[in-house]
Amino acid sequence: MTQLVRGLNFRHALSLVVGSMIGTGVFLKAASMSQLTGSPGMVMAAWAVAGVLSLAGAFAYAEIGSRFPKAGGEYVYLREAYGPLMGFLFGWTRFWIGSPGSVAAYGVGTATFLSAIIPLEDLGGKTLVAILLILFFVTLNCLTVAFGGRVQTFLTGLKVFLILGLGSALFLFSGGHGGFAAPEQAMTTPRQFGLALIAALWAYDGWNNLPMASGEVMEPQKNIPRALVFGTITVFMVYAFINLSYFYALPFSEVAHSSSARFADALPVATKGAQTFLGTGGTSFISWLFVLSALGAMNGSILTGARVPFAMATDKLFFPQLAKVHPITRVPVVSVVIQGIIACGLAYSGTFDQLTDWVVFTSWIFYALVTFSVFRLRRRKDVPLASYHTWGYPWLPALFCLSSVLLLANTVLNSPKETGLGLGFVLLGIPVFYGFRR
Repeated sequence: MTQLVRGLNFRHALSLVVGSMIGTGVFLKAASMSQLTGSPGMVMAAWAVAGVLSLAGAFAYAEIGSRFPKAGGEYVYLREAYGPLMGFLFGWTRFWIGSPGSVAAYGVGTATFLSAIIPLEDLGGKTLVAILLILFFVTLNCLTVAFGGRVQTFLTGLKVFLILGLGSALFLFSGGHGGFAAPEQAMTTPRQFGLALIAALWAYDGWNNLPMASGEVMEPQKNIPRALVFGTITVFMVYAFINLSYFYALPFSEVAHSSSARFADALPVATKGAQTFLGTGGTSFISWLFVLSALGAMNGSILTGARVPFAMATDKLFFPQLAKVHPITRVPVVSVVIQGIIACGLAYSGTFDQLTDWVVFTSWIFYALVTFSVFRLRRRKDVPLASYHTWGYPWLPALFCLSSVLLLANTVLNSPKETGLGLGFVLLGIPVFYGFRR
């Protein structure tokens, strides 16, 4: 039977972490967070707390990843810590909605950003362009994993360079019309800060993607922990720098009244910032930056997400065709293609936003369970030794788990319908699991 090949070096692994995390939230979330908190200081505090929590999760994943350097990531971790049912429920949710929903969202987002600079009606409209982009990157990821890693490294390096260039230009050439000044208003409530924290955590999301491709990382016991930790720290610094530049360049009211659910027709905060020194040309620059960032995140999602159903099928807990590896490229091509087809269907139907809202809540349940498994696995003698040990143990993983519980409770209170639908979809996987077991 053809096996996966370890073709991803440290640079590729680091690019997968950074590129999967930096999508579009870095250009948009400052607006909704400003509306919730009412001051630049509280927005930056939310970014900082979210960064620390994400780093705590990355530390825990790094230790578990060094124990189980296999394809599948969280599916494998949950299976080893809690049994095959828990691993299956994660993979079931990830296969049908989590990964293809993210890919569809990035595809449609890319087409939307392109429509600001190219008349897409001549190319069949935004939906068709989104589907073509998804199919193009699916095709790229059917080639060798090393090629996919090189594509990811190029896209990630370019977008980080441009984001840092934008932030530097805002500090140097915008005139400092914001100057970090905050309006006078009442104190931010814990509920408001919690909602802003959730918005920041969604922007940080993606640090967990690399372990899904662990079976193809060179020297995994060394490179997976290094890539997770250094990648998350890199994104933390990029987010802090670019958000500080927004508040330096723009008055707080301008940031708060940027594109968001409340001001759907307004310009994104990054576009407003770029226009302070590029004029109307700033719109085109940010649109291209949006496109590049979304494509990098989409490529990372396609590469890593397809390894979860592959691992499940290898364990005979999912459709056996998904375990097939191409004899030449050594990539799980069937899994990559099926994931792409589902993503195209979601992009065509336009339902990916609603579906991903269902499971975004359940994702954090699985994050918390994986992080808590650090405590469980350290007490067991029948698991492989870890080459990396979680920094700040036991306090940081405990803080992550506690914060996850509070965030989940806050989400239930504010979005009971979406959380209920998400849990319902996860629980639907239980009878399916026992069907595959038979």
